[in-house]
Amino acid sequence: MPTSAHFRPRRLLALATDSLPARAYLGLVALGVVVLFLAPDSPYAMAPALLTAPLSFLPVVLPFGAGTAGGGAAEVAAAVLYGGWLLLCALVNAAAFGALARRPDRAPAARPRRTLLAAAVDNWPARAYVAVVAAALGTFLYAVLLSPDPGFAGIWPLIAAAPLSFLAVAVSAPAEYSFPWLGTLVFSVGVALAGLVNAVLIGRLARRIGGPPSRG
Repeated sequence: MPTSAHFRPRRLLALATDSLPARAYLGLVALGVVVLFLAPDSPYAMAPALLTAPLSFLPVVLPFGAGTAGGGAAEVAAAVLYGGWLLLCALVNAAAFGALARRPDRAPAARPRRTLLAAAVDNWPARAYVAVVAAALGTFLYAVLLSPDPGFAGIWPLIAAAPLSFLAVAVSAPAEYSFPWLGTLVFSVGVALAGLVNAVLIGRLARRIGGPPSRG
């Protein structure tokens, strides 16, 4: 196993701030937050949530969130918690970009070099994420192909593989009108590829945080 069970918050913060891709990503998220405050009713107000996906969409399955009703204090507390969650999601994503930007560790001569895609399957965080995407995609395919009423089953793979899964929706939409089966196929393949990209990022991050210190 390339990663240990020890979580190192300092290394997470370092990965999120010590490379140009990571800092550029945090700057983009900050710009999205500014847009959110300046134009809360515009479509661009979704930018912070999209940029910090897929973790930022996790509260969707919870019975509380930024839109919680029940009085001023409850709404303020929910908004503060959601803001803190978005910040944590941004740091995790930035650290993933930082881990991807770092040069890979030198492997011993007896060990074959790991490929980029190996990070999606050789550690438990990435495997767990792949399982979640597979379950969401399987639920969607079952609902579309076998269920008489698929409803909004597509929302689960969309959330699980965000943000790139939104591109799968845009690409599959034209085919959906002419050939529904083709739209389903394109969407499924797009979600699988989006999930693979996320799994690679998660795996690279897990290696850097859980493995021994290395120079990047």
